[in-house]
Amino acid sequence: MFLLNERPDWKKEGNDWPNREASAFVEAAGLTWHVQRMGEGPTALLLHGTGASTHSWRGLAPLLGKDFDVFAPDLPGHGFTEAPTFAQLTLPRMARLVSGLLAELSAQPQIVIGHSAGAAIAIQTCLDHLIDPKVIVSLNGALLPFRGSAGHVFPFMAKVLFLNPLTPRVFAMGASDRRRVGRLIESTGSQIDPDGLEQYARLFSNPSHVAGALGMMANWDLPELRRTLHRLKTPLVLIAGDEDKAVPPADAYEVKARATHAEVVKLRSLGHLAHEEDPGLVAELVRDIAHRHGIEANAGA
Repeated sequence: MFLLNERPDWKKEGNDWPNREASAFVEAAGLTWHVQRMGEGPTALLLHGTGASTHSWRGLAPLLGKDFDVFAPDLPGHGFTEAPTFAQLTLPRMARLVSGLLAELSAQPQIVIGHSAGAAIAIQTCLDHLIDPKVIVSLNGALLPFRGSAGHVFPFMAKVLFLNPLTPRVFAMGASDRRRVGRLIESTGSQIDPDGLEQYARLFSNPSHVAGALGMMANWDLPELRRTLHRLKTPLVLIAGDEDKAVPPADAYEVKARATHAEVVKLRSLGHLAHEEDPGLVAELVRDIAHRHGIEANAGA
C-alpha cells in the first residue's frame, strides 16, 4: 500500500501561504519536507495535528518567534511535505521521521508544542529518547483511544477508507463546498477566522493530503501509547480547551494520572483549535511554561 504524492503546488496553493517568507524545503529521512523557521532564542518545535499543516500556527508562530527559534514542519503526508510509505505512518516511525528532520537541521528543541496528534508524536519522540526537551506542551492532545466501541470501530473505518483509492478523491471533491468545511471546523468546538477556513479548505481539496491524514488515523496505536505514558520522564503540560468537541477535556486528567510529571491547564471558552482562536493567550501560556522550566527567551538553543 502506498500514499498519493500529488502534493499541493507550492507555486499555486503556496503563493499566499501564511508566513511564506519563513518557508523552506529540506531533504531529510528520505522525504522532502516543507518547514517554517523564524525567530531567535531557545528552539521551540511545533507539531500540528492530523489534517492540518504549518498554516495552523499562522498566528502563534510569529508571536513565539519574538522569544524563540521556532521550527514548524508539515508532517509527512500533510501539506507540502512528501508522503512516506503507509508502514511509516505508525506513531513510532513518525517520531523517527521527525527526529531525522531535526538531526538534518541540527535542531535540538528545548520545548515541544504539539497540537492534537502532534502531541502524541512529541511524547513518542521523547519516550524513544530521540529528543530531550525540558518540557512538552500538549494543546488539546489526542493521546488516548476513542472511548467505548468507537475505539475499535474508528481506526478500522479509517483503514477501510484509506484502502479505497477513491476515498481521498471523493472527500477532496466535497471540500469545494466551503460551508461543509466550516461545519467540520465548528464541530471541533472552535470558531476560526476566514483565512484559516480557506487554508483548511485548500488542504482538504487535495487528495494526497486527505490520504495522509487517513493513513495516520488508520495506523496509530493509541492504546500502546496509553500503556507507556508512565515511562515519560519529560515534564508534560496538558492545555485543554473546555469547549473542545474533538478531544474530551477529561482526557487531559486521565493522562495526568498516568504520566509521571504532568499538569493540566484549562482554557475557558476555547475549542479544539484554541491556538488558532486565541494565539495571543496561548503564546503567553507557552512563555510562562518555558520560564517555569528554566527556558529563558533569547538564551540560545
